[in-house]
Amino acid sequence: MSKSHAFRPRISRQIGNLLTSILPLLSLLLFSGCRQHPPDPGTVVFLIESSPTSLDPRIGSDAQSEHIQPLLFDCLVVRDASFRMAPGLAERWETPDPLTVIFHLRNGIRFSDGRPLTSRDVLWTLNSMRDGTIITAKAASYAAVKSIEAPDPATVILHLSHPDNFLLNNLSTGAMGIVPWGSGRDFWKHPIGSGPFRFVSQEIDKEVVVDRNPFAHSENAGPHPVERVRFAVVPDAITRALELRKGSADIASNAIPADMLPVLAREPHLQIKSIGGTQVQYLAFNTTDPLLRDIRVRQAIACAIDRNLIIRTLLGGHAKPSLSLLPQQHWAYTGDVAQYAYDPTRARALLEQAGYQPDAKGIRIHLTMKTSTDDGTRLLAATLQQQLAAAGIALEIRSFETATFLQDLNRGSFQIYGLRWVGGNEQPDIFGYAFSSARIPPRGANRGRYRNLQLDALLQDANESTDQQRRTADYLQAQQLLARELPAINLWYQDTILVHNRRLSSITVSPSASFEFLRTAQLQP
Repeated sequence: MSKSHAFRPRISRQIGNLLTSILPLLSLLLFSGCRQHPPDPGTVVFLIESSPTSLDPRIGSDAQSEHIQPLLFDCLVVRDASFRMAPGLAERWETPDPLTVIFHLRNGIRFSDGRPLTSRDVLWTLNSMRDGTIITAKAASYAAVKSIEAPDPATVILHLSHPDNFLLNNLSTGAMGIVPWGSGRDFWKHPIGSGPFRFVSQEIDKEVVVDRNPFAHSENAGPHPVERVRFAVVPDAITRALELRKGSADIASNAIPADMLPVLAREPHLQIKSIGGTQVQYLAFNTTDPLLRDIRVRQAIACAIDRNLIIRTLLGGHAKPSLSLLPQQHWAYTGDVAQYAYDPTRARALLEQAGYQPDAKGIRIHLTMKTSTDDGTRLLAATLQQQLAAAGIALEIRSFETATFLQDLNRGSFQIYGLRWVGGNEQPDIFGYAFSSARIPPRGANRGRYRNLQLDALLQDANESTDQQRRTADYLQAQQLLARELPAINLWYQDTILVHNRRLSSITVSPSASFEFLRTAQLQP
């Protein structure tokens, strides 16, 4: 029996032992105590793992911010289920030439404080990001915008310096939101938008409270809409499960580990809904690091990871391996890329080629992976630590609270980290945002400082070309290049799993795990 096959059952037993140690504690907690109900039956308690970093839609780009912001803010356009653009605040738009886009705003739109929303607010929102009034990584998304006009309250004209195929996407839900004229750097403290809900309060690391916006436009909320939501920050996974079981919380989205779902499924007052997701779990490397700048080291790490085993054990089968950041149904997706099957022998050979010899304990290199304090992330890191050891890679794990963790990533103070792409990976401009030489923080999310002039040229051509076949070919080459060089490893598409109290109905689960079902969800009186 080869060493790689001999190691597989040992890994399985180790992961199994880890899960076994959790389940008795979970069961003890879940089945102890008396069931209770939320203090305010009119408030929906939504469990989240961490506080949003900023509810200013011009700034916040972490998962919690991007989930909550669309409830508070509207955008010029929205994306439908097929990733096509549809009217939002703009009831229509036209492009008389490739360098001009004219938006016509709907009449009667108001912010949650009653102020009219006009073209002046749109102009301020975009210019405040472009001129440095607000420091944000999103500013680079509007680099093609040369100037903006607001000739009347209902018209916005964007003049471009060059064609930009992703401009509409960057003006859509989740990418940004329209804020009132004059909103400055402290806007995040009390944000005001025109979305279906309005901001009430926020206490960092505790909660965010929103309620229904009385000025929301065309909101068909149904006979018993959700009027108030408290996003309760609960970092511990077992506590989240306990709160759902007791009835003191109502919803958790992608926040309950797979091994806890069967226990909650037995509760008559809870319902679990699942759908194939578009969120991609990934590992990213600091490509300026002396060890990780070598492609062979990054490829060795990819070969040392048994994704299928992790999906079966840690995720309970609620995921599927990913070969790209894009969803498989996207027009620009390709699976025709270099692949790295689980093969510790090949991993060791790659490290050997890179010049790393094993010490007396078989260790060839020492690396550090930074994580947040989220239980699921730390459990994944512990599993990777075990798997990489078989290839002679000693992985140290360091966990930090979310704000510190993200600050370190943006500064490039890491070797390896793991995160998920949420929603933003549904369009191919994600490749530029994550890997373009021009999008190193604070101008984007190229936290690994990856630089490749060939990739930059492909992405620029795809962004500006009007030939769809040419764009498709550009993205094919870009995905193949990224798969060879591995500035990051795409691990899997995570299913969207929603656990909710049955007092809530009319809930539609989205592949991107959006919270926008709260717009039309019904709360039993």
